[in-house]
Amino acid sequence: MKDKPQDVKYRTEPLSFSEELARAVIDSLSAHIAIIDENGVILECNRAWKVFSVKNGMPENVDFKGMNYLGVCDSVTGEDASDAFEIAKGIRQVINGEITEFLFDYPCHTFDSKHWYYMRAIRMSDAKPVRVIISHEDITALKLVEEALRESREKLEEQKQSLEEANIALKVLIKHRENDKLELEKNVLTNVKELVLPYVEKLKEVPLKPRNKTLVEIIDNHLKDIISPLLQKFSNAQIILTPQEIKVVGLIKDGKSSKEIADILAISETTVNFHRKNLRKKFGLKNRQMNLRSYLISMS
Repeated sequence: MKDKPQDVKYRTEPLSFSEELARAVIDSLSAHIAIIDENGVILECNRAWKVFSVKNGMPENVDFKGMNYLGVCDSVTGEDASDAFEIAKGIRQVINGEITEFLFDYPCHTFDSKHWYYMRAIRMSDAKPVRVIISHEDITALKLVEEALRESREKLEEQKQSLEEANIALKVLIKHRENDKLELEKNVLTNVKELVLPYVEKLKEVPLKPRNKTLVEIIDNHLKDIISPLLQKFSNAQIILTPQEIKVVGLIKDGKSSKEIADILAISETTVNFHRKNLRKKFGLKNRQMNLRSYLISMS
């Protein structure tokens, strides 16, 4: 009887890493790998390390074994010196056991393209004498994506700043527009009060034939219709109120009765009622059910 698949047991043997197998493994990696001793001397490096070096100007038959990697880092001059010194410092910390791992990414640009690498130094566990594995991995694609994202963020920030500035400018324009509108309203009301209404009132006092009197009433009503939208703001309404009417308005808003207003202003109650009637007329309150005090409060 054959065993069911789940009943099959597999036997595994521990891997034995010969020097040949170890060499095949590190040569198959894309990272540039070198193994150094406690003095920074290169003991071994993989194919990717050699290919990269030749590509960047080293002779094809160069033998890296025996080179002092730390010495090379210490001797770097120019704009790459600070990165090289930082790498040498980190590797020495790993060698001395101060840290178990050192990580560092750095640029390595050529005349025709940009490149970035991720460097890692790690001490081989329980290795005596000390052995440190150095690896350099090409992270150019990742860096280019990061750079593109950074540029996108900067552009978005510039657009945001531009929009905020445009918004501020628009608010200023709107404010000017509102001020211009208010000024125009005041000018219209002032002109009507000073240049038109006085003559209309005088015409109403003159004995006129019924037909002419009707025409004056029509003119008076039409003027009130024209300026009635501007009377929605109490500040504008004050322009066509007399000083006495403005006082009466303030006391009405305070909830004073006609008798109390008469006592305060030292006028007759009949005069107060006359002012109330004129105020209702000026504000266009033809509906007797509309409370004058409520209307004045709503306009404040």
